[in-house]
Amino acid sequence: MKVQQIYDTVADDFGLVNQLIFDRLSSHVPLVEKIAQYIVESGGKRMRPLLVLLTARALKHRGEDHLKLAAVIEFLHTATLLHDDVVDTSDLRRGRATANARWGNAPSVLVGDFLYSRAFQMMVELDSMAIMNVLSSATAVIAEGEVLQLMNVKNPDISEANYMDVIRSKTAMLFQAASHSGAILSGADEHTEAALRDYGLHLGLAFQLVDDVLDYRSSAEAMGKNVGDDLAEGKPTLPLLKAMEHGNEEERQLIRRAIRQGGLDQLERICGIVETTGALDYTMQLAKDHVDKAKSCLTCLPESPHRESLFGLAELAVARSA
Repeated sequence: MKVQQIYDTVADDFGLVNQLIFDRLSSHVPLVEKIAQYIVESGGKRMRPLLVLLTARALKHRGEDHLKLAAVIEFLHTATLLHDDVVDTSDLRRGRATANARWGNAPSVLVGDFLYSRAFQMMVELDSMAIMNVLSSATAVIAEGEVLQLMNVKNPDISEANYMDVIRSKTAMLFQAASHSGAILSGADEHTEAALRDYGLHLGLAFQLVDDVLDYRSSAEAMGKNVGDDLAEGKPTLPLLKAMEHGNEEERQLIRRAIRQGGLDQLERICGIVETTGALDYTMQLAKDHVDKAKSCLTCLPESPHRESLFGLAELAVARSA
């Protein structure tokens, strides 16, 4: 299934969500509005709000609250991006200068706070304590994941389990919250709600695993960020962990030094090592396993174009090049 076919199944909803996002970005402080619009307009795929829309439509949701929920999810995601780029001192995202590179760290953090606050205002308007519980809990877990990743920076001795804890909290949690809250909003029964919660979790894990592979296999033009960014920041991602596990002693020590020191002095050599040791293939296979688990969660849904799009979205998570 092609990506455009997936978006086409909720094209009308998607257009309304985009309009709602820009309507709710309004602020009487011009710089807040300017930075918020810049980051929201920066060309993202809006996968998380897409997940809300597909889930709601697959469950035959009636009304328009799913549009507001999708916008809430996008505001939460955008806020995390603003904060992430400051923490990571990133200067490129989606092929454009980051907000912190253009306006500085302080405005970026504060506008991120504004987006979190606007998301919670809109959450209250949904008038659902169950959805509020899911999204507020997810926001706390995401923040914990960021701190956990920060603690792991320049530490080559973390385990695969430690790495999975980070990506489950930092990335997969918002995917999980999107599909889970969409199911709650649509009045799904307990079994279906749990299945769609798990679908989002496995989709998010697959998405991040592939991201970590693309950090060594893709290009800056395709990814919209610098190749080797994770290595430059000293992040011990799964490809590096598996390469240390299966490489020879010289290769292990080279990767350990690269993680501890950060930087890209040995990027070309390390790209070769993660490829020849099978570390990238291992990581991709793990991503495919999670995609299979995600798809198995969808058997509870009735057949529809939206269910097929949820299947397609899972398959595209491992078929993409950016």
